Amino acid sequence: MYNPYSLEGKTILITGASSGIGRSTAIECSRLGARVVIVGRNEERLNETLSQLSGEGHVIIKAELTSEDDVKRIAAESPELDGLVNNAGISVTKPVSFYKENDLHNVFATNTFAPMILIKWLLKKKKLRKASSIVFTSSIASILSSPGNGIYGASKAALSAYMRYCARELSSKLIRCNAVLPGMVETKLIHDGALSEQDLENDMKQYPLGRYGRPEEIAWAIIYFLSDASAWVTGHELVIDGGATL
Repeated sequence: MYNPYSLEGKTILITGASSGIGRSTAIECSRLGARVVIVGRNEERLNETLSQLSGEGHVIIKAELTSEDDVKRIAAESPELDGLVNNAGISVTKPVSFYKENDLHNVFATNTFAPMILIKWLLKKKKLRKASSIVFTSSIASILSSPGNGIYGASKAALSAYMRYCARELSSKLIRCNAVLPGMVETKLIHDGALSEQDLENDMKQYPLGRYGRPEEIAWAIIYFLSDASAWVTGHELVIDGGATL
């Protein structure tokens, strides 16, 4: 059956694959024929993801992305790749007058610096094939401000800026770089955060489509960038937010 979004024969590495958007992306990629390399800190949850994947030959790499030694090991252990999804991320919610230096370091280390270092080592180890695709999970927080979200939003804005530089520099290898910018997505993370369920319900009313996104809806957008359907797209930010930024 003709399908320009097929990932048959492709090998895709996904960080933050133990839950949420990363897990859904791994599952959906496998359903479309990809061999998936899933990376995360929690081996038990990575195995839960693995159990939900279609097909065979998938790989687990347990690693801490803020450790350059671990990132080097990811690059060494990874097979050659047709796609990379830089999805792992963390957040902290604090007003600007309450920031601590560790808050800045921790969020930027995971959200911004880790993808930059991972790409560096994958390139050094020649693990990114010619004409491969790199996708970054950014956020509408990079373009739409909200109280207490400055550190997270700044880290994602920096990631989006880096994506554009990466797209320019890697174009000679025909490696494409793009980003998805989700709004709020129904994951365990938002229910374990600083907002109460009433706060979340009130916030949801700001979305013209009347709800938060689902992880698989972000995964489908990521798959567009990983697939040959986007072969002439690079340096692009795709907002997926139920109309929140209208």
